[in-house]
Amino acid sequence: MTLTVPTAAADRSPAGDALSVSGLNVSLAGRSVLHNVCFTVPPGCLIGLIGPNGAGKTTLMRALLGLVPISSGSVQAGGTHLSAPMIGYVPQRHEFAWEYPISVRQCVDMAARLHPGEGSRTLRMMRRFDSIARRERHERVSRALDRVELSDLASRPIGQLSGGQRQRVLVARALAGNPQLLFLDEPFTGLDMPTQELLTDLFQRLTGEGCTIMMSTHDIASALHTCDQLLLLNRTVIAHGTAAELADPTLWVQAFHIRSDNPLLRLLPAERLEDAC
Repeated sequence: MTLTVPTAAADRSPAGDALSVSGLNVSLAGRSVLHNVCFTVPPGCLIGLIGPNGAGKTTLMRALLGLVPISSGSVQAGGTHLSAPMIGYVPQRHEFAWEYPISVRQCVDMAARLHPGEGSRTLRMMRRFDSIARRERHERVSRALDRVELSDLASRPIGQLSGGQRQRVLVARALAGNPQLLFLDEPFTGLDMPTQELLTDLFQRLTGEGCTIMMSTHDIASALHTCDQLLLLNRTVIAHGTAAELADPTLWVQAFHIRSDNPLLRLLPAERLEDAC
């Protein structure tokens, strides 16, 4: 199977990358799920993780997060091992216990407590400054709620939220820790267009601020338009690059095991499709 990686990505040193994955292998219940996954992501990049059902997208994210054991390989961020304080994670909505009797603010605050931030780590060691740490956390929670436009619903029980509001709560929880790396598992599934636009705009602002985002998605049209890079995955990396660099239809045929006349291929940049005809 051919691995396609842009030359610029291959030439960078791991220390200059927001995320560097090398030779990653994952086996579950004795079965190989991911094989020799290798890629690098620069800082401030929105990368779309794309592949068919069963390709290993969620498993890859969970392996990078340390939620699934890695059989072999390495994962680094900025030349160092990936650690919890630098990570934000937005799981799929059905994985969260929405029946829990807490408010929106309390839900986001719980995540902020797990990621106290660089300044708060020092303050936490000095008990007499605990009130300052609480104030800092309160400010970060307020900012996270404001960024997802949920400040007006801060006191509402999470069980009374709509699907789109719940998704925004999950994003706010991830942002409360001021992550350098943000992992999003199918963030747009079941959302209406206004909510999709709100989150897309937010993600682009975050990358502009230097945050690196990996997002798994089945919305290929949106990914081609909004993502800085795409990672085609089917148990291993089929291709990795910009939309223009991945415009060769044969890469998508290989990744999705589809026919060469599949309507999916019409979404690719037109100039490469014309060359392939």
